[in-house]
Formats: sequence, structure tokens, C-alpha cells
Amino acid sequence: MSSTPEGSDAAPEVPAAAAERDGQVEGGVVDLDRVRELRATPAEPEPEPEPASAGGGAGSGAAVLVDVAVDAPSRGLADRVRSVERQPIVAGWARSRDEVRLVARWAVGNLVHTAGFHAVRVPLYAGRLALRAPQGAAHGVTRALRWASDAEGAPARRAAVAASDTQQYLRLSAQRDSRVQGRSLLVIAAALAGLWLFFAAAPAARWALILAALALAGAVGSPADEPLFTPAVVIARYGRLTGNVVLRAFEAAGLCRPPNDPITFPSQIARDGEGFRAVVDLPYGRTFREAMGKRDSIASGLDVAEQQVFLTRAKESTRRVVLWVADVDPLSVSPGRTPLLRTKQVDFWQPVPWGLNERGGVVSVSMLWISLLVGAVPRQGKTFSARTIALAAALDPHVRLYVYDGSGKPDWRGFAAVAHRCGFGLRLGRDGVDPAAVLLADLRELKAEAEARYERLGELPTSLVPEGKLTKDLSRNLSMNMPLTLVILEEIQEYLTHPEHGKAILEVATYLVKVAPAVGISVLSSTQKPDSTQVPTIFRDQHQARFCLRVTSWQVSDVILGSGAYSEGLDASRLLPSHKGVGILRGMTDVGETVRTYLADQDDADTILARARLLREQAGTLTGAAIGDTPAAATVMAASLLDDLAAVIPTGEQRVWSEVVVTRLAELRPAVYGAWGPDQLAVALKPHGIATAQIGRRIDGQVVNRRGIDRADIVAAITAVAPNPTPADPHAGANASGPAANR
Repeated sequence: MSSTPEGSDAAPEVPAAAAERDGQVEGGVVDLDRVRELRATPAEPEPEPEPASAGGGAGSGAAVLVDVAVDAPSRGLADRVRSVERQPIVAGWARSRDEVRLVARWAVGNLVHTAGFHAVRVPLYAGRLALRAPQGAAHGVTRALRWASDAEGAPARRAAVAASDTQQYLRLSAQRDSRVQGRSLLVIAAALAGLWLFFAAAPAARWALILAALALAGAVGSPADEPLFTPAVVIARYGRLTGNVVLRAFEAAGLCRPPNDPITFPSQIARDGEGFRAVVDLPYGRTFREAMGKRDSIASGLDVAEQQVFLTRAKESTRRVVLWVADVDPLSVSPGRTPLLRTKQVDFWQPVPWGLNERGGVVSVSMLWISLLVGAVPRQGKTFSARTIALAAALDPHVRLYVYDGSGKPDWRGFAAVAHRCGFGLRLGRDGVDPAAVLLADLRELKAEAEARYERLGELPTSLVPEGKLTKDLSRNLSMNMPLTLVILEEIQEYLTHPEHGKAILEVATYLVKVAPAVGISVLSSTQKPDSTQVPTIFRDQHQARFCLRVTSWQVSDVILGSGAYSEGLDASRLLPSHKGVGILRGMTDVGETVRTYLADQDDADTILARARLLREQAGTLTGAAIGDTPAAATVMAASLLDDLAAVIPTGEQRVWSEVVVTRLAELRPAVYGAWGPDQLAVALKPHGIATAQIGRRIDGQVVNRRGIDRADIVAAITAVAPNPTPADPHAGANASGPAANR
């Protein structure tokens, strides 16, 4: 036995018996299973160890176990029972009234389709039967004769002859004679009965018998690979998902390394809707986020398209992944028309149905307390997706709508029938009013209203505002004038890049997206150009929820969905061009969700908006532009005049002659200020409390005095300008709308 040098740091040797007793194995490693087993067994009393000498220590031969593992306290029965996940008694689709209706509608439609499909092919089927009847008749006669002659016993008789087994052959021959005699009588009797039945029947019955015989002969003569009836529907074929297939996929993705780091299945793989569902526990140290990042590799390992693989996070463990593999690409299946067509009225305080997820479950969204950003490349269904939410808001007569479309498409113009304020496109109206100035004035109106709401809600008693937030009762109290408000900013990049008002619109819109949702003013923005030059990051990042349809790259997807979306496996660039109206929703739930938004075409939108206007007329909530209550064009022009003056008078010039100012204004916007002179400018400035004054200039040695304005007065007026709602007309004097041509 080797000895340990004095003063060395080597561990002392432990006797074999003590090592086995303490669960220690070679190399000084403690076998925890052995330790637990020994702890569970009552130990025999051991003699008291002798006191160590003063010079003992390492050389004393006493082994000391440090940091011995202690079992975690066992969980009680109640804890184990509460942690059990109960499987639903009734399937999910059967508990949803909408899905039951959807299934029933599909079943009835499928039955009608099948019946009609075969009805129009009756002549084809009759022709096939007629062509196959001779072959079927010959086949039937041949089989009858073979049966009557006991042809099936011939091989046995030949075998007896080959084996020279006389007794066996005689026994088989006698059996054949008996069978042939009995079967021949049956065949002859059947033939005679058939002939008697045919000739005894009436003429019409004879034709029926002939047709029946032909049909039977044709059916018998049909080849196995050429069925008589053409399938009315084609059933998709799919492979069964097994544990070995899932293991192969996760191993190919580098998420496990059997046998040391395998995946496990806490429950059986089973059918779930139109696909298979498997719950997978990754090896320790692996996470759901890693699995999401390997989705394409998992699809390759499963030998299916990436669009058929969906991963969701399990709430009980970070390493648990719920894998759902669809039989076919579910995102290519249309979710159908919007249920809003069958909805009489909507309560916008409740989530509204927006579409279906990959498994066919209804996805509902709520715009309360949030703002939503929608982005996509052109012609992927961005406008229709956003419009569905706006249509739901229109069906709630207590929701106030502000609708603006920077592109001026016809898709949104129908909202003029219900919107409080609206604007379409950026072309100047006949009166020279800039629609961007109209939007800016309206947004400033909304900003002032949001600030006023914060103030009023803070002053109300807690019995009316339990959490300091707007309630349904308050929002529907017309005297309070604080309804839920939805602001639609379609193609927002067109407004933000406006050469004159873009910066001001960005500032006010960012404030509304960030601050206003908390007082019931939500913003829905959409864009097809989400880059920072078109839609600045400071504006995008204020949206709490994002919806991204197909885009060209994962970088663009990350811009719309927010930083970190790609690392979570959320990449809208993986969607196909055929996935119209399909996108990834992030921010409304704990994990991103793929949504197939319902379809509402222009005719559907017009139908819904007509019903929405009627609801608002009955509720007395039709206001603003919807009833022609739009301030005159001069009001909006006056609101934009201050901004124009600030633009044409640089910061370095404090006092400028009026004639110089109107010349610069005419150069800025000839259609508006081309005919103005100093007198018109003075009249236009009076409502803002700005008066012209004498300004002296030295020209050629002489002091020349002319009327002019001070830039400081312009800045002060811009700062002080704010809507001042009154109970009679909360939007009067707010400079919030433009001419009818732009509304």
C-alpha cells in the first residue's frame, strides 16, 4: 500500500468497506443513489471512534465527507394532485360554438358536393358498367363452373398422385364426386329459378332485372386499380408521427445526443385536429428558445415542409416543447369570411375574432390599452388584416374612429360614413388645404384630449375609476365624452416623410402611441416600408403589439416584430407568397402566434359599415365628419399657417417684414399663399393674438420702417395653441378636419 507524503494535499486513503458503506467509489466520487439507499436502511451502531491525536489530521485515516447531497423534501399528495394536468373530456373544437358551426357547415357542404359530383357523372358510370359487363359476366360464369367442378381440390389430388398415395387419392376423389353432384344441382336450380323469374315478371320488371344484372356484371368486371366511381374529394395522405421520427428530428437539429442526452416524452403522441401532437422534454440545459431557432432543422428531420411544423412553449418547464405537425400546410387554407358579417353589434371592450391559428382555433384580439403595428410587403393582405379590426370597432357604436390612409386607396374610404375624423391621400384639395396639415391638427386634438382625460380621471373618485383607468360605464356615458377611441394610420410612412409636416406628425403620433392607450385612445399603424428612414425606430418601438405578414428577410421581420423576435424563432420571411393574410402576432400573448386573418372584401366592408352607421344613428353617437361636421378649410389653413411661418422664418431671423414673409410663403405653397399680401397676413394672424409692428431697417444709409412680425410671437403661439373642448362641441375650434374632398 502506498503512503502519502507528509504535508501533501492528496486525499487520505479510505478503506474499501467504509467506501462501500458511504457510497464512495473509485476516484473519490460519491454515489448518491447508494447514499440514499443506505440512508433509508437503519444503520448498525458503530463503535465510537478514538480521539484523534494532536498530530493527526490527514494521516489519522479518518475520512470526512464534505457537501453530502441531501434529498429534496418529498412533495405531498395535495401538491402532486394539484400539479396534474387534466386532459379535456370534450375535444377543444366541440367546446367552441364557432368551431362546431364550422365543422357542421363543412360536413353539410361536403355531403352536398359529393351528391352533386356523382349525380352529374351517372352517365359516365353507366357507360363504364356497360363496357365492363361482358368481362364481369365471363368472370362470374368461370367462377361458378370452377366452384361446381371443385377446381380448388385439384392441387390436393395432384399431390396425392405424385406421392403415390392411393388411399388419399381415393378419399379425395370420392369427396370431389360428392361435391360436384351437389354443387351442380345448385347451379342448375339457380339458373332455372332466374329464367323463371325473368319470364314471369312484368315487362318493366324485366328491364330492371336486365339493368341489375348488367350493373352486377360491370361491378364484378371492374379492375382493382380502376374503381367504378371517381372520388369526389381527395383525402391527403400523411405519415404517422412516432417517437423514433421525433427523436431523429431533434437529433438532426442538434438538440439531443442519445444515449447520454436523449429527449423524453411525458405523454403519448396522439392525433390533434389535422395533425399530430407530441410533448417533448429536451435534455437539461436546453431551452424552448433553442428549439424555436432550429425549427427548419426539425422539419427536415421530420421530412415535412417547415410550414407544417409548429412549436409552442409549455408553461410548466423551460425545456418542455409542444410539437404539432400538420398533415398539410395549414397556412395555405383560407380561414373563411369574417364572422362580423353575422354579428349585429360588437362590444369592443371584449376581444374580437380576428382569424384562426394553425390548428384552426379562433384567435381573438383586444385593442384595449395597447397600440398595434402591422407591416408587410405589398399585396400580402396587410390592409385587409388591419381593416378587420377597424370594422369590429365600427360595429361598436360607442367607439370613436379616426381613420387616415396616406396612400388614398379606396379600401378605407367607406369609413367616412362612421368616422369622427378621416383623411385619404396626400393630394391638395381644391381649396389648397394640405391633408397632412389636417392630420396634424387632428392628432394635436387627440393629444390634448388624452392629456385632459388623464387630468379628469385623476380627479374622479375611486368608486368610478377603481384603478385610475377608463371603465366601460364611463366610456359609454355621453355626458363624460370619453369614449373608446381607435386611431387608424394606414401607410403611416407617407405622413412621416411629408416634407413640411412629417417631423411634427412624428412627434405627436409617437406621443399618442406611447401615452394615449392608457386613457382609452389606441392607435393602429400599418406600413409596407418599416425601415428607419421611413418609419423611425422611436415611433415603432412604442407599439406594444406587432403583426408581421410576409416580408423579404428576417431582418425586416425583426424590425416589425421587435428586437429579439428572430432569436425566439419568429420570422415572417419564412411565410410563402401564397400565405395571403397570414402573419405572426407578437405582444398580445406570452408567445408569438401565427394568425390566418379572416377575409372581408370591399363588398363585405360596405355591408358591415352600413350596419355600423345605423347602429350609431340609433345610439346617437354619429359625430364629426360622418355627419358633415367639418370646420371650414380656412380653419385648418390657419392651424398650418403657424407651422409654415416657423418654416419660412429661420431661427437666426427674429423680426421680418410682412412683405418678405408673404413672398416666402408664396414660394413655399403657391396654391395657398400665392395671392396673399401683408394685409391678408395681418388678418390671418389676428385669431392667434399676433399683431404686426413697425420694424426698422437701414437701407442705403436710410432707416426704412415697415410692418412685420416677430418670430418669438410665432413660437409662443405654436406652443400655446391647443384644443379647448367644450361640452356642447368637444371638437369645435380644434382645427381638426379638412375639406370634404379630403375627408
